Amino acid sequence: MPKFLKGAVAIATAVALSCATMANAQGVLRVGMTAADIPLTTGQTDQGGEGMRFMGYTVYDSLIEWDLTSADKPSVLIPGLATEWSVGEDELTWTFALREGVTFHDGSPLTAEVVVWNLDKLLDSEAEQYDPRQSAQGKSRIPAVASYEAVDDLTLTITTTVPDATLPYQLAWILMSSKANWEAMDKDWEKVAMAPSGTGPWKLETFVPRERAELVPNADYWDETRIPKLDKMVLIPLPEPNARAAALLSGQVDWIEAPAPDTIPAMTGNGFVISSNAYPHNWTWHLSRLEGSPWNDIRVRKAANMAIDRESMMPLLGGLMVPAKGFLPPSSQWFGEPTFDPSYDLEAAKALMTEAGYGPDNRLTVKALISPSGSGQMLPLPMNEYVQQSLAEVWIDVEFMVVEWNQMINLWRAGAADEAVDGANSINFTYFIQDPFTGLIRHLDEGLIAPNGTNWGHYIDPEMQALFEEIKTTFDPEAQTAVLQKTHEKYVNDALFLFVTHDVAPRALSPKVEGFVQAQNWYQNFSSISMAD
Repeated sequence: MPKFLKGAVAIATAVALSCATMANAQGVLRVGMTAADIPLTTGQTDQGGEGMRFMGYTVYDSLIEWDLTSADKPSVLIPGLATEWSVGEDELTWTFALREGVTFHDGSPLTAEVVVWNLDKLLDSEAEQYDPRQSAQGKSRIPAVASYEAVDDLTLTITTTVPDATLPYQLAWILMSSKANWEAMDKDWEKVAMAPSGTGPWKLETFVPRERAELVPNADYWDETRIPKLDKMVLIPLPEPNARAAALLSGQVDWIEAPAPDTIPAMTGNGFVISSNAYPHNWTWHLSRLEGSPWNDIRVRKAANMAIDRESMMPLLGGLMVPAKGFLPPSSQWFGEPTFDPSYDLEAAKALMTEAGYGPDNRLTVKALISPSGSGQMLPLPMNEYVQQSLAEVWIDVEFMVVEWNQMINLWRAGAADEAVDGANSINFTYFIQDPFTGLIRHLDEGLIAPNGTNWGHYIDPEMQALFEEIKTTFDPEAQTAVLQKTHEKYVNDALFLFVTHDVAPRALSPKVEGFVQAQNWYQNFSSISMAD
């Protein structure tokens, strides 16, 4: 038995038992996720980007969505439940025309009033339908929203607190669940979780926490091109990489997310397909900027960035990475021309640490929050051990606080000042960097300091804040790109994160899986997939 399969047999056996009734069924795709549990099913999912990928844009739709049809170019926003949108002369009031004839899985119609109801469930703590769990996932995604109103059945207006050209990107995160279904379920979100109703191309048929979820096609979906070809898609939580590999190689699943690099030769040797593509994602340490944090010293931040030999990390990941030159990948149209190069330079790093007052006899100790697995986290334990060894070379000793992925998300939202982080001054978090707001603004905006948003480190800088305001008030795409480049240059020149790598979203597929087009996106279109005999 290959070494990487040891210790995974029991888990693979459990997968076999849970899937035995469908192991040989035609048109069934069984997916091994990295998550430890089935993502929240009520609308706004948990489990990070993987939750949105498998339980978000499958069962639900948003007003504005991503084009997931191409592997050759970055995804762009396209109409979803809204067919068009525009901002008024005041640059505050946006008008959305809703798609006519869309119904939820329970048969109830999508209307502007239902969209308002969905926004209230996230933003209005006094609303009857307010759901703290969904609000925790969605509220921070739409900080620009001040108010909203149903003008008529198919027209909605949203007013922002200040001019904000990034609102369409924000709304792509917000998924619509059925008001009628919630009422039919005694207005109880726990009951809704077991039988949810969205407008998406898939319906949730069966849900067993921590074991599996089974999705079936929505034959009445409003976009005929996205009606699934499969008979069923089964989601199975398998957070341990070797267990995922064992399940795939033994035929218990047909698809796994994030295969461990040392298992890839066995997979390809047995005819499995490794699919990967560049996509907007990074792997960083987000640094605390609270008073007393050692990361407040730019010399320490730059030294840490220059202490990591990213090229030598590539074998650990089977070459499935792009070494980081900044927060965004060098191929990004928003990368700009930063002057600081975070490439490996041990002597320069030591010189900076010496200048900052550290050395072999006066080492610096930092504490990092990390997870053993999770959406987009790649291989967090061996990667963090590599970073730990690298930083030790420049007299930075790293202590780890290891927590489960969903708890990690909670601590990220709580922020560096929260007692629950137990003094950690950095958090290893991977970021979706596909749009101006989620890619750059939300991490460092002073108005989004945790727990009000996801500025985990409590960073405040007037120059950066001015750049954020310029992004939001620049509605011309070309002019906005120039501002985004300046913003990213400041990210890099000030070494605001520990930049490590960019992922290429590897996944391993059975040769029976046909029709999958891997978009340059966190999310994917599963509707085009079929299973060969």
